[in-house]
Amino acid sequence: MLVSILDQAPILNNSTAKEALEQSVQLAVMAEKLGYTRYWIAEHHNLSGLACSAPEIMLPVIGAKTKSIRIGSGATLLPHYKPYKVAEMFNMLATLFPNRIDLGIGRAPGGDAQSSIALSGNYLENVKNMPKTVQELLHFLYNDYPKDELFSSISASPLPIIPPEPWILGTSIKSAFLAAENGISYAFGQFMSNEDGRQIIQTYKNQFQKKRKQQPKTIVTVSAICAETNEKAEQITFSSFLWNLQHHKGKTLDFPLKEKTKQQLLNSDEFQQFQKNIIIGDPKFVVHRLYELKNWYEADEMMIITITGSYEERTKSYQLIAEEINRKKS
Repeated sequence: MLVSILDQAPILNNSTAKEALEQSVQLAVMAEKLGYTRYWIAEHHNLSGLACSAPEIMLPVIGAKTKSIRIGSGATLLPHYKPYKVAEMFNMLATLFPNRIDLGIGRAPGGDAQSSIALSGNYLENVKNMPKTVQELLHFLYNDYPKDELFSSISASPLPIIPPEPWILGTSIKSAFLAAENGISYAFGQFMSNEDGRQIIQTYKNQFQKKRKQQPKTIVTVSAICAETNEKAEQITFSSFLWNLQHHKGKTLDFPLKEKTKQQLLNSDEFQQFQKNIIIGDPKFVVHRLYELKNWYEADEMMIITITGSYEERTKSYQLIAEEINRKKS
């Protein structure tokens, strides 16, 4: 089973953005040593708990410290940018790090409304134009603009020997159609979707048009927290929930928590809902569940996102999962 990492560069309690980004570099280096297939870093804007607003800045740093793992954006939020500039950036990365660069393409804002306006003006209009901008981007990446079109005489230099591999990232049938129509790879974000992911992936495969790529390729991204025991994994999940409350929900909590407050949170509907979208347990359970989901979705690859209360717990979770997968292979 191919397994990869999606990193949101979380800024944990009592940490700084610099420390979060340094931890992301360390995570990518560790991922390569453990045999993960690829490492993607996400793009977010004006979110206090997440440090990476520019994957294209982080990727050269990570590329220089690794040798073989594929690295990429998960995702570059295309409505904020001109396709030509995105192609230039990722062609340059693919020139520096041959056959290692993935360009994940997303349509989400990645932040609040004011950030979107500051980045790209009329964000909703740009989203509406996504089918056209994706086509433009692909023409620039593959340097195959039809001769009778406006941009046929320019290239997104430098042109690498092997172009970046484009992926559409999404959580809905709309994104699956977009990937299929353009004949490119598709990553489904199960960890942030309530949609029927199996049907979405099947639709992508059924509608796939062979253009520049001959076969459809899929990743399913899930949230997972792994520890030496199920009990420890459940405790770590609670600290992840607290981080989520503070940074994603904007709720202020006084630490250390009183026992009564802790029990209220543990028994809350919000915590139960939070747990539903996460694979929680010891290595055998988590890896068994990953195999189950891979087979259920008929996916080519699984990708894992993990946010815990400490960086040590996060790296340990990825380490335990990789070791168990390697044990099963041997």
